[in-house]
Amino acid sequence: MDPQLQEIFESHACSSESLIAILQDIQEKFHYLAEDNLKLVSEQLAVPLHQVYSVTTFYNAFSLKPKGKYVIQVCMGTACHVRGADRLLEELERELGIANGETTPDQQFSLETVNCLGACALGPIMVVDGTYHGHMAPHKVNSILQKYRTLS
Repeated sequence: MDPQLQEIFESHACSSESLIAILQDIQEKFHYLAEDNLKLVSEQLAVPLHQVYSVTTFYNAFSLKPKGKYVIQVCMGTACHVRGADRLLEELERELGIANGETTPDQQFSLETVNCLGACALGPIMVVDGTYHGHMAPHKVNSILQKYRTLS
């Protein structure tokens, strides 16, 4: 077993009550939930594999596809939409060379839209790895992405 996975299992009680917490830790460590890891969770917790998959597909926080180091979320809620969220998304797609729902080939960025980020007064808004960037405009995209590129 991968030592990182072993550490995650050891930090939790190996019971079905720990399922979500363990999946969250695996997602955080590997940026997605690989099929082999889900099978291992099923075995370690003695939870049927279909139940593990049910949890992972129910919650939007979980991904079965690899995600980039930085996840970019663009709010497409009404307040953000009327303030130009679609143009912001188009610029991000152009700048990153990927479409909504994809990850850059270098695994640095994943791009996704969300229905609401709960910060309507800051719209249009995008969140990069948990950091909110409000009052966004297409001309601001490049400089923000550069900050994250230099952190890598």
